[in-house]
Amino acid sequence: MSQTFADKVIDFNRHLQYPGELPEGFQVINPYPENPETMAVMQQFYHKYYHDTAQRKFIVGINPSRHGAGVTGVPFTDTKRLESVCGIRMRSAHTHEISSVFMYDMIAEYGGAKKFYKKFYINSPFPLAIIRDNGAGKWVNANYYDDPALFKMVKDFMITSLKKHISLGLDTSEVYVLGKRNAGFIQKLNKEAKLFDKLTVLEHPRYIQQYKLKQKQEYIDRYILTLSGGK
Repeated sequence: MSQTFADKVIDFNRHLQYPGELPEGFQVINPYPENPETMAVMQQFYHKYYHDTAQRKFIVGINPSRHGAGVTGVPFTDTKRLESVCGIRMRSAHTHEISSVFMYDMIAEYGGAKKFYKKFYINSPFPLAIIRDNGAGKWVNANYYDDPALFKMVKDFMITSLKKHISLGLDTSEVYVLGKRNAGFIQKLNKEAKLFDKLTVLEHPRYIQQYKLKQKQEYIDRYILTLSGGK
C-alpha cells in the first residue's frame, strides 16, 4: 500500500526542525525531541483520523501555541480536547488552550472529529511554537509576524514548509487562512511561491474566544458555512 496521509504527516513531524536564525529574544519550541510522548500521541492522532489516501482541504493557522500543538503535536488541540474528544490521553502534560476550545466546539457542530478530519488538515506556515522574552524575564507566545526581522528570517522556511504540507495530498484550489493579519502575510508568500489559487479568510479562534465570545455561535456558523462551500 502507498503511504497514507497519516504516514506522510508523521514523517514530516519526525524530521521537523528549524535550522535558521532568530532575532534576539525569540526561541523556537520543538516538542518532539523534548518529549517522546508528544511523538507518540501525535502518531496516534494521525493514525486515527488520517489513515487513508484521501485529499483534504488546508486550514492554515499562524504558528502553534506552546499550550496547544507545542505540547500535543496536533494543531489547535490541547491535552484536554486530545483526551475528551479524540480519546488520546497524554500523561506527561496537562494544557488548556483557548483556540482549541473554539475549534473543537466548531468541529462538534460540523459533525464531529472523524467527519471533520476526513475533509480538512490543519497546520501552520511556521509549524513550531515561537516564544519571546516579554522583558520581565518571562517567555510568552509569539507570532511569526510579530517582528519584521523574525518574519524575514523565517520566510523561506515557511514557504518550504507550506510546499511540504501541500505534498501530503492537499487541495490547493482554496486555502482557509485563520486570522486577518496572518492572511496578509500568507498572501505575500503566495504571491512569491504561487501555492494556492484562492485564499479565504476566517477570524482566528483565539480572537473569537478573547474578544467576541458573545457572538461565538455566529462565528461557528460562519466557519461551517464557509468550510462547507458556502460564503
